[in-house]
Amino acid sequence: MLLADGIHAVITDRHGGISAEPYTSRNLGGAVGDDFDAVLRNRHDTAVELGVDPARVVMMRQVHGRDVRFVTEPFGDDPPPLDAIYTTEPGLALNVLVADCAPVLLADPVARVVGAAHSGRPGTQLGVVPALVEAMATRGAEPYQMVALIGPAACGLCYEVPAEMREDVARVVPEAWATTRQGTPAVDIRAAIEAQLHKANITDIRHDARCTIETPDLFSYRRDSRTGRFGGFIWLDGG
Repeated sequence: MLLADGIHAVITDRHGGISAEPYTSRNLGGAVGDDFDAVLRNRHDTAVELGVDPARVVMMRQVHGRDVRFVTEPFGDDPPPLDAIYTTEPGLALNVLVADCAPVLLADPVARVVGAAHSGRPGTQLGVVPALVEAMATRGAEPYQMVALIGPAACGLCYEVPAEMREDVARVVPEAWATTRQGTPAVDIRAAIEAQLHKANITDIRHDARCTIETPDLFSYRRDSRTGRFGGFIWLDGG
């Protein structure tokens, strides 16, 4: 899809790869127990299907933090521990892997800056998305010009947590407070991220509002425990 003029954004699903059960079939995660040759083939074929050079996909070693890095090329076989990246390089595809956390894709089509963040409960509480917005501003991005896509994630009606954890997150982002369908404590990371984006003065916020736990076409760690990872990709035209 075109997130904005000259900006491509894609959310993959679990179909179309070669991984065997329980990772069937387009697993892009290399640290979940899947055959790594299958993962590499899935990554290569996914990039080709997207029209992206497989050698120009930037992947992170996600650690549920808030560190952000400006990138001009892929990290190679040993990516650093990061949860957000951004670039001004045309054709350089930024990737975030998830299976209940939210992939957040950001773009300023005027300044030609794009970014990707991995924002689960810890990262949302730490403010990884606001940190990415601030970092992109150092390269000329203006929040009022930016477009955001919050991808699929565990929804607030399903993401059950201990009461103390809900209180901890809601102290930082009150919008995260939620209750499951069963009436138990929960966290709504989508609502929390949307609130953080609004606070950062981003108003053009799009959603792929599917709940990973409720959607069999997507990987979900909470639902299946041993499972794969789907991806969010964003890149600038050209390159």
